[in-house]
Amino acid sequence: MDIIKEFYSGFSIMNQEVSLVLVLVFVLLADLFCGEKGKKYLQLLAIAAFALNVVYGFTLKVDSTYQDSFAGMYVTSDMHILVKNILNIGTLLVFFFAHYWNEHENRSQSGEFYFLMLSTLLGMYLMISSGNFLLFYIGLETASIPMAAMVAFNKKAHESAEAAAKYILTAAFSSGVMLFGISLIYGTYGTLYYNEAANAFQAEPLQIMAMAFFMAGIGFKISLVPFHLWTADTYQGAPTPVTAYLSVMSKGAAVFAFLYILITVFRNYAETWQNILWWIIVITITVGNLFALRQKNLKRFLAFSSISQAGYIMLGVISGSPQGMAATVFYIFIYLFTNLAAFGIISNIENQTGKVGMDDYNGLYSTNPKLAVIMMLAMFSLGGIPFFAGFFSKFFIFLAATEKDQYLLVFIALLNTIISLAYYLLVVKAMFIKESANPIKPIKSDAMSVIGLAICTVGMIVLGFISPIYEYMTSISFGI
Repeated sequence: MDIIKEFYSGFSIMNQEVSLVLVLVFVLLADLFCGEKGKKYLQLLAIAAFALNVVYGFTLKVDSTYQDSFAGMYVTSDMHILVKNILNIGTLLVFFFAHYWNEHENRSQSGEFYFLMLSTLLGMYLMISSGNFLLFYIGLETASIPMAAMVAFNKKAHESAEAAAKYILTAAFSSGVMLFGISLIYGTYGTLYYNEAANAFQAEPLQIMAMAFFMAGIGFKISLVPFHLWTADTYQGAPTPVTAYLSVMSKGAAVFAFLYILITVFRNYAETWQNILWWIIVITITVGNLFALRQKNLKRFLAFSSISQAGYIMLGVISGSPQGMAATVFYIFIYLFTNLAAFGIISNIENQTGKVGMDDYNGLYSTNPKLAVIMMLAMFSLGGIPFFAGFFSKFFIFLAATEKDQYLLVFIALLNTIISLAYYLLVVKAMFIKESANPIKPIKSDAMSVIGLAICTVGMIVLGFISPIYEYMTSISFGI
């Protein structure tokens, strides 16, 4: 009896996971029993149920600085809860943008869409709150495998199947590399628990090799160069709502889990992994920017933009400090609204016209001024132009890096920011300056897309000025 009681008490701090599982079960049962006539209400039910889950997440708070359960395999803190809440907001926005596509192109399978997406989110929850490499790996695979099915969701497009094949093969390879690193960690440390592994530090070459293999494996998930080759094809071939989800939520969860493991397990190797990350950051930002300049398809364009943005996010990770953690989470928060705004516009136009080329956006302002203005704001925020939210996120991330005397790295990142402005402004030039004999027809956005774009627009303009948000993140951050 005591064993059963102890088992169930382990779930007492897993409130967000339990809540999400309840939503998952509700969506599954609703999809099974709603019938063909009830399909038109299924989306609204799924969105409403998940919206309640989002609200519930913001009511949670950890009583102490740090809590764990299941013998330390699962850990949580106010920062862990906040990151999950940020992912919840992003997922809800993706649901808004996916509503039109599901309604007109995918109604019969809309239940599967929501179930798969929420399953990946559950995996990300486990990644974020793992205190053991085994739970981390389970969470990683729980997030990755349904994602491959979502990438292949558009059965009418051969590009979707190709993108899914490239994603799953790359994911399998990266998981194998990471698992080999984890096996070396167990072989050299004698444990898979984060805290115990950190205490078993002996500065052996095999331990450094284990860290390198782990970093390589997770580099695939974050799209860091040279582990980025799957990104552009997958982003282009996947349905646009799935691409939006993959570009923000998957990256955000992996970055935070990576940062947490670095400052917990590998804190005694800080100088080593900081040197490795230094070169990865420089190459990632530079390659992402240079290849983005060449793109004519907007989804591939944003793919290389996201590669570059991953490099910027790593500036917060490389510091490993509480300020670095706060800057990283704040960057993910702002990037969520900015990138989803851009993908929301692309999804809106693609759904009704099928156009995703940059040249297709020539003269967009003349026919769709509201969509053009929101896309312009997204490009300005991604480029870090004052005084949009993206400017403040870059400012704090640079500040965190300089705290660890990474002045040369910040200087290189600043130079790359100037390069990035060149390709972000190409989109603005196409919409406002270039003319087209056959511009995109006026688009009538559905109500869900309007709500999603309105939230993203407010986020891009206002969030940078609300200082209590960053101050709160700083107050609950931790590092080495």
